[in-house]
Amino acid sequence: MSLPHAILIALLERPSSGLELTRRFDRSIGYFWSATHQQIYRELGKLEAEGHIRALPAQQPARGQKKRYEVLPAGRAELGRWTAASQDPKPHRDAMLLRLRAAAVVGTAGLEADLRRHLDLHRLQLAEYQEIEKRDFPPGNDSAQARLQHLVLRAGIELETFWTQWLAEALAELPDAQPPVADDRP
Repeated sequence: MSLPHAILIALLERPSSGLELTRRFDRSIGYFWSATHQQIYRELGKLEAEGHIRALPAQQPARGQKKRYEVLPAGRAELGRWTAASQDPKPHRDAMLLRLRAAAVVGTAGLEADLRRHLDLHRLQLAEYQEIEKRDFPPGNDSAQARLQHLVLRAGIELETFWTQWLAEALAELPDAQPPVADDRP
């Protein structure tokens, strides 16, 4: 149920075409709520049919012109309703945790390389989030909107920090594993 809400959020932040939305998902919302381009276009059609969004009138009629969408009052009301609704946290599901549990009973052969790969991926994601933080949230940008957006980014930073530390610990627990190489980035 959350993809339509993610699209409403993005459109309230800035009216966009489907292509612009997919690019924005790839650069921001997609870090914590992924969707394929087909899913986004399908949801745009549903949201328009439900009266939550509308295509903005084209300034000049042209064949093949991208439709730009904006949120209608019904869409804003739906997003407000969803934001205020109570929701229980979802249990965390991660195949790596399950694989470590399996390694406890079948052995750790082959696991070290993948743990290292995961560590490298989480380090890269952490570095990317830190760059976004430097670029998009300089000191003094303290509007309510910026503070909440920064809060979401900081959650990503904290999660990636956790995973890098935890994966290093997991590698240290494997019998015969080489210690992970320290990450010298700030």
